[in-house]
Amino acid sequence: MSNSEDSQQYITDMMVKEEDEASGDESDKQDNGIMLREQDRFLPICNIIKIMKVPVPQNGKIAKDARECIQECVSEFISFISSEAIERSVAENRKTVNGDDLIAAFGNLGFDNYVEPLQIYLNKYRESNKADRNLFMDTNFAQNEDGSTTNEGAKP
Repeated sequence: MSNSEDSQQYITDMMVKEEDEASGDESDKQDNGIMLREQDRFLPICNIIKIMKVPVPQNGKIAKDARECIQECVSEFISFISSEAIERSVAENRKTVNGDDLIAAFGNLGFDNYVEPLQIYLNKYRESNKADRNLFMDTNFAQNEDGSTTNEGAKP
């Protein structure tokens, strides 16, 4: 099969899956015959609550139905962006989705206001990780047999 046929088959499979999900109720959603539990479909509620509490005053409360609604919306949004990024990586014959795929997905789906800030963040993240890796590869430091390090380049 060619790349376009693979992509078309993937899209067709996704459309059939969405139709199946739309026809069944929430508790009957399946993924390749495996029943999906709620905790497998949604982000952890405790993480969402932590984020939601930031703008709420100290004595403020968030209703349970509001927390659950946000949990479903955020999880659906992430799935929406991820599926677009996956389509891009499949089209390029890659099995790994990277940050550039996600940023392209934001642009393709009309979230243009997020593309530039995300690109800046991704570049800073990559630079910080590169700097962290360089700390471990510093040639001035050598490891002794007992696991301690010495600075061979330092002056006595």
